[in-house]
Amino acid sequence: MFTFLLVLYCLTGCSQDDTRDYHQPGKIPIDAGRWYQLNNTSTGLEALFNNRAYDRVNTGYGMILKNYDAYYPILPGEKITIDSIKMFDGEGADAEHPMTIYAILGDWKKLPIAVFTGSRYNEWVGPDPAKPGIYALGKPVADIRYLVINTWGNFPGELEFYGGYTPPTPVSKAVVKHVPLKNFFGINAFEWDFEKPTDPGNLDPARLAAIKNFTGVRHYMDWEKLEGVEGQYAFSPTYNGSWNYDTIYQWCKANKIEVLACLKTIPKWLEKTYPAADQNNENIPMRYGKDPSDPTSYKEQAKVAFQYAARYGNNKNIDRSLLTLKKDNQVRTGLGFISYIECDNERDKWWKGRKAYQTGREYAANLSAFYDGNKNTMGPGVGVKNADPLMKVVMAGLARPSTDYVRGMIDWSKEHRGLRPDGTIDYPWDIINYHFYANDASADPSKKQTTGVSPEEANTGKYADDFIQMAHQYAGDMPVWVTEAGYDINPGSIQKAPAAGNRTALETQAEWILRTSLLYARSGVHKVFYYELYDDNPGKNDRYATSGLMGENKTKRPAADFLYQANKLFGEYTFKETISKNPVADHYTFNSADMYMLVADDNNAAVYILDLGSAPYAYVYTPTAGAANMGFEKIKTIKGKAEITVSGTPIFVTTFECK
Repeated sequence: MFTFLLVLYCLTGCSQDDTRDYHQPGKIPIDAGRWYQLNNTSTGLEALFNNRAYDRVNTGYGMILKNYDAYYPILPGEKITIDSIKMFDGEGADAEHPMTIYAILGDWKKLPIAVFTGSRYNEWVGPDPAKPGIYALGKPVADIRYLVINTWGNFPGELEFYGGYTPPTPVSKAVVKHVPLKNFFGINAFEWDFEKPTDPGNLDPARLAAIKNFTGVRHYMDWEKLEGVEGQYAFSPTYNGSWNYDTIYQWCKANKIEVLACLKTIPKWLEKTYPAADQNNENIPMRYGKDPSDPTSYKEQAKVAFQYAARYGNNKNIDRSLLTLKKDNQVRTGLGFISYIECDNERDKWWKGRKAYQTGREYAANLSAFYDGNKNTMGPGVGVKNADPLMKVVMAGLARPSTDYVRGMIDWSKEHRGLRPDGTIDYPWDIINYHFYANDASADPSKKQTTGVSPEEANTGKYADDFIQMAHQYAGDMPVWVTEAGYDINPGSIQKAPAAGNRTALETQAEWILRTSLLYARSGVHKVFYYELYDDNPGKNDRYATSGLMGENKTKRPAADFLYQANKLFGEYTFKETISKNPVADHYTFNSADMYMLVADDNNAAVYILDLGSAPYAYVYTPTAGAANMGFEKIKTIKGKAEITVSGTPIFVTTFECK
């Protein structure tokens, strides 16, 4: 009733004699793909604006929020003044759960401008359910930042806005910045992949040898290990296992292995604030009953982030009175071991229920506390940047690769954190991050997943392009990472890399993983970490149970061989251009040297004529399972042109022998 009365405020002044035709003159064009929804939706709002009144709007099934918002940002240069609204009322009605349309104005005031109840049948209605034949607002609404639809799932068949319109400044295409190939050979791992559980204080040489096959580690780090008792922090040794993080990180830095510390889950003392039936260590990182949209609800997590950054960041000038360590821990600051920290993991956990799911706007509030104590409003000793301004905060990798989620984060930041002195939005994170496992469902919840597929066959490239363009348009070209990808080797898994022809599952896994790295290097993503170092449950057919790149006996599987060999010879090379798409031929450079990567699809070998200028020979390198180095072949060119057979295994070609 409150919402309805507010709407009436906007609608007063409508004339019962208003019979103008609003179908064409003054109709405001709506870019349906620009809407984003704050829910785990599987389809967009295109049907609401497709000029087909009888198309039903269905945004998906199994959504975690019954009532939610969808946002439509007004772009730079664009101006909209709404004086009338028309909605086609087809079948169905729900007066108790109406759809409400709001305009968020330049001063951030949220003004309701229309209500749809579905109480009519197959006719156009206006913004006031009490006066369905009147389309005009009481007065025009201008200075609009966003249009917002709040819905319980009840939509009209079509929605039309009328009034004044100035189109936006054209959006440029992202200029992709590429990085060296070595950035795409990371792995997900745990502390017990460095130290034996029976000797947790010391590094294990056998385990370290396995880690050396990769250039980066995403460290799954449970909050419980750092703060098993509230307010008492531990790092070396930790709670629950007595792991020595100092030695692990020091070794990684010495061996040039970049660590992304992923602070995830909640400790027992926080979990116990929830009712027994709702206790789960993957709940939203706040005390039970707190408001998930309020940054102060996340103070406890922001405090442990400060303690971690104070120890492992680069700032030695820390007020040591703020450091409250467990008695068996030594106070240390500014060790310079960690440059990146990730605020939790997959905060869009719809499968865990509302207690574990945050909308993009709620997670932005969480990040604001984690980043800098909500712009230093939460007291001393809170937030990463207040311990080390140089440490980069990585947003939690998204389980579903949806740019909608990030756009909600961006707009919350714009509203609640404002702009920096340079005019950019004050985002409380530095890196955009998502997860994508290539399979025959391609992250579409409406499709049934049955198998992994090659990265090219899935929407791997499309999602990368979408995120990079979104970062360009809305987030100042913020870097984009993919921190989980991979395949199982068990044939019973729905994420399997299948055996095919004379190729085993291990060989398929190896080829597809290396091709994933090469695809992301081409697309402009800046880092990739694979899931994961070892199998979670060897021999099991559960999804992600057999995704290890290393075997149980700490020997390399072919996937680890391929990544290690590619990095050894070509890790410093950076993608420059694609010179052929079928088969794929990519040109890489390093200093004044050139390298070409060639690959065909899985089913069709191809012969490609590679033009190497005046080079007398082509040096061809092929990743080889079970070997320390790639296979090598020297081919004589004909007037600088090399005839090369290309298959599903990527090969690398240079004009000189690589050492």
